[in-house]
Amino acid sequence: MASALAAKDHDVFSISLYIFPFILLAALALVSASVRILREYERAVVFTLGRFDRVKGPGLVLLIPYIQQIVRVDLRIQVIEIPSQDVISRDNVSMKVDAVLYFKVVDPERAVIQVQNYLPATNMLAQTTLRAVLGQHKLDEMLSERKKLSVDVQSILDAQTETWGIKVSNVEIRTVELTENMVRAIAKQAEAERDRRAKIIHAEAEFQASQTLVNAAQILGSVPAAMQLRYLQTLTEIGAEQNSTVVFPMPIDIIKPFLEIMDQAAKPVATNGSGRAKPGKDPSLAT
Repeated sequence: MASALAAKDHDVFSISLYIFPFILLAALALVSASVRILREYERAVVFTLGRFDRVKGPGLVLLIPYIQQIVRVDLRIQVIEIPSQDVISRDNVSMKVDAVLYFKVVDPERAVIQVQNYLPATNMLAQTTLRAVLGQHKLDEMLSERKKLSVDVQSILDAQTETWGIKVSNVEIRTVELTENMVRAIAKQAEAERDRRAKIIHAEAEFQASQTLVNAAQILGSVPAAMQLRYLQTLTEIGAEQNSTVVFPMPIDIIKPFLEIMDQAAKPVATNGSGRAKPGKDPSLAT
């Protein structure tokens, strides 16, 4: 009797040795299916039998095995490089433009339910929006107002991705690549613009100099003593230089009396309104 009981206990122990590993594996599978650990920047969109239940996380998340499933969503800012796009500007200039897009998920529920895969969807939408916005502007605006165009693209993308639970924080237009012919044309245009500005500056300088000379002439003409002082200063400057020929400027005030005397001497002397009589003839003999 005792030997029979011992044999039975041995059989039970042997069976339990074979079953215990399976039980352990089943328990581990059950725990792995019901326990999730989410990081601080992650959220879990929980579905119960295929229907949306709630958003959980971060930390430890417990699930009902085989009844509830989760979709992890990263809430950090993500960076997408928009590949080079062929763009034709409003003035019919062909170019290649690439950009960088910064966005993040602000509503995990809509980011999972409203769009199949928000990452490639946002990328494709950014490409089409970039081409549409840049095609409405001229080349000069693209080169000089790049920041404004980036803000326009960002606002359009943000409005369109709001229904997906995505916030577009920034768009940066990185490079605008032109053809060689267009680069040469822009260089010629820039050179012509620099020449125009140089000529304008030179003309303005000439105008200011002439205006200053006019003002100085008016001052010297209104004050005779100033003219004399200027004359003496000119003589001092000439004497200080090592010149073999010295030119003395003569003020008009000094020679003006002599000019008046010569002018009076050149005029004929009139007597009673008639001209001077010719010598050698008697006026009384005239008939």
